Amino acid sequence: MVDIGSCVAESSAHARTVRATTEGDEEVTNEAFARIKIDKLLRDTDWHPTDGISVRYEYLLEDGGRADYALFDRQGRALAVLEAKSTSVSLSGGETQGRRYADVLDVPFIFLSNGEEIWFCDKGQDAHYRRVETVFSQDDLARRKAARDIRRSPLDVPIDSRIAGGGGRLHQSECIEAVCREIINGRRKMLVEMATGTGKTRTAAALLKRLFEANWATRALFVVDRNTLAIQAEDTFAEHLPHLPCYRVPRTGRRFQDEKRVTIVTLQTLVNEYEKYSSGYFDLIVIDECHRSIYGQWRRALDHFDGIKVGLTATPCVMQDAPEVDDEDRAAIRDTLRFFEVNRPTYSYRMSEAIADGHLVPYEIYRAMTARTAATDGFSVARSDIDWAALDAPTRAELERLFADRDPIIVDPSALERKFTIPERNRAMVREFREVLENGYTGPNGVRRAPDWGKTIVFAVTKRHAETLARMFDDVFADKKPSPTTRYADFVVSGMGPDDSVDGPAKIKRFKKEDFPHILVSVNMLDTGFDCPEVRNLVMARFTHSSILYQQMRGRGTRLAPGKDRFTMWDFTGVTLRHGDDETPGEGDAVVVREGRPPAGPARRLLTLDVHDEIDPTTREWVTIDETGHAFMDVDEARVEALGGVFETWLNGQVFNSDQLRVLHLVKEQIKANAAELTVFDSWRFDAPPLSMNGGFERARAVFGGEAELERILSSMNEAVFGIASQAAPGGGATRPDKPLN
Repeated sequence: MVDIGSCVAESSAHARTVRATTEGDEEVTNEAFARIKIDKLLRDTDWHPTDGISVRYEYLLEDGGRADYALFDRQGRALAVLEAKSTSVSLSGGETQGRRYADVLDVPFIFLSNGEEIWFCDKGQDAHYRRVETVFSQDDLARRKAARDIRRSPLDVPIDSRIAGGGGRLHQSECIEAVCREIINGRRKMLVEMATGTGKTRTAAALLKRLFEANWATRALFVVDRNTLAIQAEDTFAEHLPHLPCYRVPRTGRRFQDEKRVTIVTLQTLVNEYEKYSSGYFDLIVIDECHRSIYGQWRRALDHFDGIKVGLTATPCVMQDAPEVDDEDRAAIRDTLRFFEVNRPTYSYRMSEAIADGHLVPYEIYRAMTARTAATDGFSVARSDIDWAALDAPTRAELERLFADRDPIIVDPSALERKFTIPERNRAMVREFREVLENGYTGPNGVRRAPDWGKTIVFAVTKRHAETLARMFDDVFADKKPSPTTRYADFVVSGMGPDDSVDGPAKIKRFKKEDFPHILVSVNMLDTGFDCPEVRNLVMARFTHSSILYQQMRGRGTRLAPGKDRFTMWDFTGVTLRHGDDETPGEGDAVVVREGRPPAGPARRLLTLDVHDEIDPTTREWVTIDETGHAFMDVDEARVEALGGVFETWLNGQVFNSDQLRVLHLVKEQIKANAAELTVFDSWRFDAPPLSMNGGFERARAVFGGEAELERILSSMNEAVFGIASQAAPGGGATRPDKPLN
């Protein structure tokens, strides 16, 4: 209940309330009570409703009308009108009246309020009113009006090519153009989808510079979801926007610096500070990795500010309807599109485009799973496999519970490092990494490849898993360390909890700037937003069903660096099968028993299974990546498929009888069998095995009605398949080599 005595005594609304109550005018009474609440709303943003200077009631206008509230700057110049409405009527009923008062008073800004809701309109920019959380403060209105009076089209301001768009990075300038066009058209929310490593932060910096120079923004907010990314953004802005004061809010409890132009803040800090500022405090809000920022506890803080919002993400936002997409990913994509009020991103630049344009490096996959990991239906662990004497009491009790009514138990590989750990499995992965890194691997097709030595990120499951792997890598690479006290491998953990690495930022900085550590094992610290171009290897020791997380993890290796023309993903968990080959998600979580998945319960300690494990030789393979960034077949297999496809295209445009088709299909099989070396198919090959066993050149000549017609057909085929015509040689085709191809 409103305390009328204390709230109204200092306001001229008091007399109106008493009069309205006495006269029994219910509508006026409701409006008067609304004005009491409005006075409070004004005080919330540091207006002084009773000073008679900044806020004036029933302000008499030149046309004889009276504005419920007129708001003025410190020099007594009008800034806005505020039209009060009763709570019993819609605020839309005051739209026309508010606009008329603003026209007469010659102010650009209009507020409508009933003491509960607040609507706002910039009459020179907005066709409709929109809801805002607070009345804008006096400083915010004055700043916006000053900028508005000298505003010009951002499209008339050149993009600073030293920041973005230069060096052939046309996608950055195209993105800025697209966003600015939308802003001019009145859109207040834009979504930018740009592949990791293609310069999202630099693009944002150039966009900020352009909008500041055009006076469409005077104060901007750059939001990230972790402090390491805030530090990274601060460094980027300091380098590229030296004349635009930027700063990072280091922690909760520190007031924003009003004199600065760009504020960099983490979501965690913002959610604790936003209510201290009016909705007009920021004109522009850039949300980095916005697919993780616009829902749940963060959304209210972002909705609080009325500034134009630009979301940045590396996650494709048009796949929410794909059947294989993880449910959580689907929800994040849906919520992202809904928050920005779009059906598809305002601008998109995908990883495949960036690789094709030479702005990102392609990658190869080395896939090798241990026997336990590769057991998709689960693997068996018998009671006799456990060294019970070596177990502590809690672990023994937990295993006794699991073996109580079954022996053996069946363990789902996805439970490894979450419920169970197999030390020998981790050792096998580490040994395999060193072996292949040092000696390469020759696949079943005879192709040998060797990854590049260089900085390596390992994605682990838990803190214990990360620490275990770091120690194992450090031990296996001990001969590469300059001294025993140097860490060749280290680990960093972030889970927003007690396991977080206190010195994580220092470790990350050493990894980026110094020779050691050479390997950094990460849990939730390096999978998104981390920028280290020198990374040559990504070790996937963690499985995830999330396509969003997988693509973010993969993006840590794509950046260009001197001498770097590729990077290698080491898949020890089958995660690339899940996301590259569109495999159907398997069962999840802990232990799979024959009765089905156990019920969810409190987290239990990690149980050690001291059982044997080793790399399954049948899982070793090199996987080539196609132009879309998906796992594809080996390069030779890709050429086989490509030649076969071109051959069929040529064949579809010809008319042959069944005998001729039979011969041509044999030719096609020979082309595919020798795809790696073959550049033309000459007629002499009919006399070499295996075609010679089908009647050879003489039969082929007879089937096609003579040598000239056969050579014409082969010439046409070679031109279509290989891009060249065969050259006929006297006596039955081109000159034969000494040794035919098998």
